[in-house]
Amino acid sequence: MITVTLAGAAVLLPVAACSSNEPAAGKAPQAATASPTEEPTAEAGETHPFTGLPMEGAAKPVLAVKIENTAAGKPQLGLKSADIVYVEQVEAGLTRLMAVFSSKLPAKVGPVRSARISDLHIVPQFGKPAFAYSGVQSLMLPFMAKASLYDVGDTRNPGAFFRQPGRFAPYNLFATTKKLLTRAPGADKAKDIGFTFGDAPADGGVDKKSYTVKWPAARFTFGWSEADEKWLIWQDGKKDMAAEGGQLGAPTIVVQYTKTERSQFHDKNQSYTPLVHSVGKGSAVVLRDGKAYKAKWERKSEESGTTFTTESGEPMNFAPGQVWVALASRKPVIP
Repeated sequence: MITVTLAGAAVLLPVAACSSNEPAAGKAPQAATASPTEEPTAEAGETHPFTGLPMEGAAKPVLAVKIENTAAGKPQLGLKSADIVYVEQVEAGLTRLMAVFSSKLPAKVGPVRSARISDLHIVPQFGKPAFAYSGVQSLMLPFMAKASLYDVGDTRNPGAFFRQPGRFAPYNLFATTKKLLTRAPGADKAKDIGFTFGDAPADGGVDKKSYTVKWPAARFTFGWSEADEKWLIWQDGKKDMAAEGGQLGAPTIVVQYTKTERSQFHDKNQSYTPLVHSVGKGSAVVLRDGKAYKAKWERKSEESGTTFTTESGEPMNFAPGQVWVALASRKPVIP
């Protein structure tokens, strides 16, 4: 591992991008523009819909960024500042992350990698956020153009990206967050996406010191730290460290069991891109406060948020703070 210090729509058709190499470039769609709207202000006692923490000032735009998640791209920069981090399966059974920012922004983030079909099914719940990524397969460009997002990828917005010395391509592409948002002046502000925060359910939880989630070629273990009051993260048996320092972790981990199947697209090695179904309903496990809670999830449409409930139907509250959502399958398969 290379350690580096950095300064401060309707259902879409499946598409793919290469897992080991960046996809072929194509003509990028034009980023949409919008006229300025009146800034909402936070009322006293209002909490952020993504984290349950007190709001500081007006609601801020939503920025989603695709982040590399293999050993070659670690340590990642900026994840510690994310409100939500999604773990998604990609080609060859590996995983990639989508980090969602709003309440606070890191100065820089990366390594930034290419988009996937599953991203385009996740982002509509945020309205029309800014979406940063590094390249897509040329067949995906028409779907990106129609998606509910502001395209601030490296082809459309090259001035926001830079190559970090000390790392090797394609794992050395990082972005400056303020420059990303400059190209998305109409990006929607944070709003309710179905999460609820507060006290844990009175019963139903099982004490857990650790919980492991597997994909075909990746393994995450979440270990409860009483001292840090969060679930620390190990990936493939190694501590998941942040470029800023310290081990990655969050007060709430959601293991959302979904249906994952083969999309119609594949990379040059004939490795098919998984299509993760984040709309519908299913089971989940919510980790918080050193306990594991069985839960149910439901998302009625791509524009809707995802609600989590206990087995008895009560809201499954998350602990305030960052939330990781691991989109997993009960029986992991390579599509």
